[in-house]
Amino acid sequence: MSTLLPYFSNIGLEAGLDEAGRGCLAGPVVAAAVILPLDFHHPYLNDSKQLSARQRNQFKKEIEETAIDFAIAEVDAPTIDKINIYKASVLAMHQAVDQLKHRPDHLLVDGNRFISYPLIPHTCIVKGDSTFFSIAAASILAKTYRDELMEKMALEYPEYGWERNAGYPTMQHRKAILTHGPCYLHRKTFRVQIK
Repeated sequence: MSTLLPYFSNIGLEAGLDEAGRGCLAGPVVAAAVILPLDFHHPYLNDSKQLSARQRNQFKKEIEETAIDFAIAEVDAPTIDKINIYKASVLAMHQAVDQLKHRPDHLLVDGNRFISYPLIPHTCIVKGDSTFFSIAAASILAKTYRDELMEKMALEYPEYGWERNAGYPTMQHRKAILTHGPCYLHRKTFRVQIK
């Protein structure tokens, strides 16, 4: 049974924010913002990393049907190289908030630091995706969106195995980069090492 909390504050609308793909060698970083009803509860919803792909896809549909509002944004590899992965992750989160139809009164952010969004207070929660439903929901939407995107990109660049590794630095992916070289979807500022 899930032990996640429904909200940090029960006043106004609260949006949970999380990202996926921060540690990848290729592809965008993707962020999601999710506003759930105050009384939201799910017995099995948890951090996307604790769930199977099948569970994530199932919960994705439930989140999209139940959420008051949600939005997803991505920042591409060239921008990550230009501004760095931390700023790109925050930018993706800001862009997700920009796309919400309902303006939240408070942002719940997974992690330990965040660049303030204009005129909306925020709270950073370390391991927030295993603490609050809204952040866990955002982690699932970001992860499922990004995995699907990387599967499509794998059709164009099958040699990197993105349909299996989603751009993360697996041994197969790192060896493929050294063999074939990087493509335009790779983050050029990320180091590739074979240990």
